[in-house]
Amino acid sequence: MTHNLHPDSWQYRALNQRAPSLATLSDTLIELAEAGHPVVAGTADLQYSNGLVGFAQRFPERFTQFGISEQNMVSAAAGMATTGVIPYVATFASFLALLCCEQIRMDVAYGAQPVRLIGHHTGISLGFYGTSHHATEDIAIMRSIADLTVVSPADGPQFAAALRASVNYAQPIYFRISRGHDPVVYAKDAPFEFGKAVIHDIGDDLTIIATGMPVHPALTAMRALQAKGHSVGLIDMHTIKPLDREAIMAAARRSRVILTVEEHTILGGLGGAVAEVLAEEGGGTRLVRHGIKDEYSLIGPPTHLYRHYKLDAAGIEEVALALLDRA
Repeated sequence: MTHNLHPDSWQYRALNQRAPSLATLSDTLIELAEAGHPVVAGTADLQYSNGLVGFAQRFPERFTQFGISEQNMVSAAAGMATTGVIPYVATFASFLALLCCEQIRMDVAYGAQPVRLIGHHTGISLGFYGTSHHATEDIAIMRSIADLTVVSPADGPQFAAALRASVNYAQPIYFRISRGHDPVVYAKDAPFEFGKAVIHDIGDDLTIIATGMPVHPALTAMRALQAKGHSVGLIDMHTIKPLDREAIMAAARRSRVILTVEEHTILGGLGGAVAEVLAEEGGGTRLVRHGIKDEYSLIGPPTHLYRHYKLDAAGIEEVALALLDRA
């Protein structure tokens, strides 16, 4: 039987085909493998959701389909890493960071294995799939694990650059990526360095520090605020651990207010990490953490959820304006 899908269908594979950055993971791993790097990949029954189907077709001998067995996937990846390969394993971030926390802690990080953990569909990007599938605690969990680097790229090109940089990186990495619909922020050849933030501008009135999906709307909000006469800057804190403390303190010395923006709970995430730096270094600048409050996220289309939580450009601008009025 042939099924004709409506263009607006929520049928998952059809939606994925319209995600412009979905192939970033697969295409970059193919590039690295063809360049001679010992990369292997695996997924937990989600090769169409994360695009790894392309890598599986090009290098079937380097790809493992673990089925719905996320914890085994992580432990197996740690074992593979002991043989000299560099495993890249991917599944929904809500499953990887929460369900597999024990395996990440003991098998990967404690064993210091160069496993690359790709948690995709982070934050509230799974929309209708529900709160159980939303990953709004993963930054807090992953950054608390010793010797685990935590990276949240803003778009496909930055993710690709981070993947390329990862082949010569000794520590295990947790990559936090979205759903492939991210608007492009960076050029394909933009430089990337773990632990080194990208500074778009620093303002006297306000500096926004964002990570992941909110970087693009924060950039749009920054430009709108600047057009209204406010001195506003933006820092893309793509690496949450190790954190670029120097960039934070430079912003603290210049700006009257710092606003962190993340598609994550404000407890223990990017905002908490920045607060720790300001407290330890003695930065007297006011800090406001913007994200999801201490609550379980709602269910709905991702765009509606971004608007509800004020994580779109208009919402970030609104939050920033309220701070500027009180500063």
